Amino acid sequence: MTGHEAAPSRRTALGLLGAVPLSAGGLLGAAPRSASASAAGDGSGRIPADLRPGGAFDRYIRDLAERDQFSGTVLLAHRGRHVLARAYGMADKERRIPNEPDTVYAMASASKPFTGLAVVRLAEQRKLRFHDKVGDHLDGFPAQIAEHVTIHHMLTHTSGMTDPTNDAPDPHVFTSAEERNRHLAARARAQTLRFTPGTRKEYSSMGYEVLGELVATVSGQPFHEYVREHVFARAGMVDSAYHTRTEWLANERIAHPYMLQEDGSRVDGVRHLDKGGVGGVPGSNSARAFIGSGGGNGFTTAPDLVRFALALQRDELLKRAYTELFVNAKVSGPPLREGPADPRRGEAFHAYGPTASTYNDQRYISHGGGIAGGSTNWSIYLDLDWVAVVLCNHDLPIEPIIEQERSRITA
Repeated sequence: MTGHEAAPSRRTALGLLGAVPLSAGGLLGAAPRSASASAAGDGSGRIPADLRPGGAFDRYIRDLAERDQFSGTVLLAHRGRHVLARAYGMADKERRIPNEPDTVYAMASASKPFTGLAVVRLAEQRKLRFHDKVGDHLDGFPAQIAEHVTIHHMLTHTSGMTDPTNDAPDPHVFTSAEERNRHLAARARAQTLRFTPGTRKEYSSMGYEVLGELVATVSGQPFHEYVREHVFARAGMVDSAYHTRTEWLANERIAHPYMLQEDGSRVDGVRHLDKGGVGGVPGSNSARAFIGSGGGNGFTTAPDLVRFALALQRDELLKRAYTELFVNAKVSGPPLREGPADPRRGEAFHAYGPTASTYNDQRYISHGGGIAGGSTNWSIYLDLDWVAVVLCNHDLPIEPIIEQERSRITA
């Protein structure tokens, strides 16, 4: 652990033992549908030594934390059981609250799949169709969007709504969900298309902002309430929500983002709304938004993401046909982050929310996210019964951690 951490609590101590159960029995019900597959790839269900407490992956994370190269929570789970749970660094330096295995983190874009799942559920309920146009459900959009951009396009980042000004930092500090929603709706209606919908794949947070508005309009519920009822509650994600900035400040279980500054210092983004980070989109600070949206920044924990994975694979969130629609690859495109050439890395695809690809010829779905002062990623290895979560509340690269995770789980 890093030198500035407080003494570990009981939860942290359990995490350091690598055995933090999801429930008293440590297992959330029966194994998912693919339980016949094994982590070792031989049907035995053995846990590789490298992934156990004290193994190579555990030592790698500890070394990063000791060098102040990681602050956050890492969780590996197999068939619903926590194999390795680690937490390092501080969730709130001012209050001297350490990160725990069940600390709540702002997920940034890693919560986009919750938006996608909400849309797929509405399709399952026959309230919309994937080929519906934006104008079939929402008013006020220019004709090029209303008449040509489909729900499928927005889910797969092929809508063309990728105006470069979308990435400009917004210095305005919002004070209510209603104000934030009005602002997003106005920005969405001011979009122009960079390319003909369906002809290219280019990441578009604005497409998911529109999907969030669509969920609210079609369901008759505010977006945050619909996701809480139809995703979080159904999955048993007891610590997940779209928290307001007020709740972010008051709730001691929520980690604060520590944004890197030009001088190398880190600033608490929730307490210093006038400050922005230097990485990602320079000057941005997600706490100014007041509350998350269809485009991201829901809040959750590593254990809740395991619950989400199990509920998804057991068809508790969607009927089987619609679960398959949600997780299966739809559109190929370049990876969001290029890295060193790796022959084990499969071609990048997008499903209806998560990314969908292969590594070492094993399927997984995943999504990452980044805000000033935080990086997140979760992965569900569909045929191996593994779930891996990396949640960080510093401006630090987590791609090397994900690479270590992938190579060892799929070995």
